[in-house]
Amino acid sequence: GRDGKLAKPRQLHNTHWGLVCPAETPEGQACGLVKNLSLMCYVSVGSPAEPIKDFMVQRNMEVLEEYEPGSSPDATKIFINGTWVGVHNEPAHLVSLVQELRRRCIISHEVSLVRDIRDREFKIFSDAGRVMRPLFVVNQQDNPETGAVPGTLALTKDHISRLEQDAGLEKDDEDYFGWDGLQNSGVIEYLDAEEEESAMICMTPEDLEDYRQKKARPKGAQEDETEDDGRSLNARVKTKINLDIHMYTHCEIHPSMLLGICASIIPFPDHNQVC
Repeated sequence: GRDGKLAKPRQLHNTHWGLVCPAETPEGQACGLVKNLSLMCYVSVGSPAEPIKDFMVQRNMEVLEEYEPGSSPDATKIFINGTWVGVHNEPAHLVSLVQELRRRCIISHEVSLVRDIRDREFKIFSDAGRVMRPLFVVNQQDNPETGAVPGTLALTKDHISRLEQDAGLEKDDEDYFGWDGLQNSGVIEYLDAEEEESAMICMTPEDLEDYRQKKARPKGAQEDETEDDGRSLNARVKTKINLDIHMYTHCEIHPSMLLGICASIIPFPDHNQVC
């Protein structure tokens, strides 16, 4: 309970990043035990799991009752809300297919998809009470129809101009784009703590572009480049680009979204106090 003096349950955990405010918590006995959600966080309300199972069966999932381990020992296990429902022999194709359906909002945006390649498991969660947060989607492959390039944001100038047009429209207007429009276009995706474990998230779109440009250069040119790129002394401290990363999958909407409501209204929280 709150009377105990254990420090561990009160400390921040890595999985709290972006979901729980690191600063907003009461002092005294409840310190660290009472948490506040970060900005833009969302708690899932749950959606039925049966349609997902039916879809998997239609996509050649072998139901658990009919599965013989000897026939396909390397098959990937499929779990829905913690229950093992079957196995599949082409998990990569299945994951990308379900992900595409979620991005087009054919299945609920709050369904979580976690593929564990090492353990050969594909876990799907559609239950209530999971804390989720939105992130920008990063294109993984070429798309001639949309002109998408791998390693770039799915957000385009067309989406921005449609959002600007919303200023003159009412929310119930037919042409209103808004947040739902971004979601239906596959620009924004909600991730929970478990799915975040299997995602590669970039801090800002600028970092994403820097990484893409450096990755495109020959190997010798990547190593020779000096650290100083001529930016202002007042520029944000940038994270060191790790070129060993295969590819980013998502990008933060804004770094300040990791704070809660109270912490976000502190002016210049990343500066020293003036004496």
